[in-house]
Amino acid sequence: MRRKPPRPKYKSVEMTNKDFDFSDIAPHDDSVFRTILDKLIQDPGFLHAISYVMPQEDVPALIDELKRINNRYDFQHKVMFPFLEMLAKTTTSGITLGGAKYFNPALNYTFITNHRDIVLDASFLNLTFLRRGWPTSEVAIGNNLLVFDWISDLVRLNNSFIVKRNTGLREGLEAAKKLSAYIHYAIMEKHESVWIAQREGRAKDSSDHTQESLIKMLSLGGQGTFMNKIKEINLMPVAISYEYDPNDYLKVKEFLLRRRNPDFKKSQRDDLFSMEIGLLKFKGKVHFQLTPRINVRIDEIGEFKDTNKAAKYVCALIDSAIHRGYEIFPINYVAYDTLHSTDRFAHKYTEEEKQQYLAYFDNQLTKIDVEDITEEEHSFMREMILIMYANPLKNKLKAILGGFE
Repeated sequence: MRRKPPRPKYKSVEMTNKDFDFSDIAPHDDSVFRTILDKLIQDPGFLHAISYVMPQEDVPALIDELKRINNRYDFQHKVMFPFLEMLAKTTTSGITLGGAKYFNPALNYTFITNHRDIVLDASFLNLTFLRRGWPTSEVAIGNNLLVFDWISDLVRLNNSFIVKRNTGLREGLEAAKKLSAYIHYAIMEKHESVWIAQREGRAKDSSDHTQESLIKMLSLGGQGTFMNKIKEINLMPVAISYEYDPNDYLKVKEFLLRRRNPDFKKSQRDDLFSMEIGLLKFKGKVHFQLTPRINVRIDEIGEFKDTNKAAKYVCALIDSAIHRGYEIFPINYVAYDTLHSTDRFAHKYTEEEKQQYLAYFDNQLTKIDVEDITEEEHSFMREMILIMYANPLKNKLKAILGGFE
């Protein structure tokens, strides 16, 4: 069995933003916006993509609108805002935002969230901000998803910055230093907020936990002690809850294939298909819960001599906030009770709802196109989809009850 390459060991190094050239990872500047957009609207891949996700008759009007836009602000407000509202209307039962009282427009934040959808987690969060007239955030996106040049151009026109992955050990460390420096630069000097997921890739079983390596990466930029560097970027945990995960059956399929072959790896085509399903299929209710930034909690505990312990503590703060902030839907209660053969939460749903959700789980499993699935494997698949929907409830109970489910 092939071993994963070792993770880079992040050693704190005092560096200033002047030590880095961010031009290869930062959002496209307005000075080059028109040039990049002109190239984009002539790209066959981009034209095919927009024809796929919106009515054909609306495409010419969109192209005409794009020809009149000269900056990222107008692009977000005149193009992305109505596009996201269209997606929200056609693929959700509504998108809501809680915890608005914790948002101070005079500050810039690093919004750190659990990761459910490859594309829409940050996009829908920004939609809730656009609805309120709040400034949107810059968005971290992995270069593994930028499989075509036009996708890279599009996301950087839309205020995204690039996270370089799949690099060698030395290159990975340098990329981490640059990424951290850019996030500190965006917060402190550009006065922009940023969004980043709490881990690389989505939690396939929906049990969300912050990667220590991510927190250590964030501490590479900025000035002062480990905790001062973390405080500098104003980490605000945000809990994301989807009633339905359109990719649930694809995640179960991946669990099955990894069970059969521990070395199984998804292809770029798999990622693109997941992006398509996540964008276009029904998600039910979607909720974002803002929580207080963690700086006050950091001040309460003070500094750690051990960087590893400091990172663990920051991760625990983020995880607790996200777990407490989940919106729990009836489908989560049904999944929990079914998984554990209990009626503990039967008062949270009707019998009709229970049968509806159980039928949904069974129907999703029929979409898994893997040959020769055994009866044992089918039981495994059903258990995994139940775990996926039960875990947000389990983690919320642990966070609220102090470890008791």
